Amino acid sequence: MKSFLTIGLLILSNAFMTMAWYGHLKFKEMAWFSKLGLFSIILISWGIALFEYCFQVPANRIGFKENGGPFSLVELKVIQEVITLVIFMVFTLLFFKTETFRWNHFVGFVFLVLAVYFIFRK
Repeated sequence: MKSFLTIGLLILSNAFMTMAWYGHLKFKEMAWFSKLGLFSIILISWGIALFEYCFQVPANRIGFKENGGPFSLVELKVIQEVITLVIFMVFTLLFFKTETFRWNHFVGFVFLVLAVYFIFRK
């Protein structure tokens, strides 16, 4: 159960992280947002990133073996990186129609899945 909760929280965390890091590139199309300066954009992104931390920190605390969770620190990091890339690709394909998912991206993801396999291999 803790593994599902950890992964769910990491997915939520990464959704907010992706929005904070890259959402402003798409939001510039909104009239009020396009008039903001860089400092204002940074503050808005920090505000969004706050929610990232609200999910990331509990995910790591719940999922970490030394806190009674199922994952080692390395396993948590690898899970987080794979989730980050999956969320990023979904975000990119949904909101940035000019971006494409090419064969080399697919190969890279296969290598990431292999990395997860080898990290979790006992």
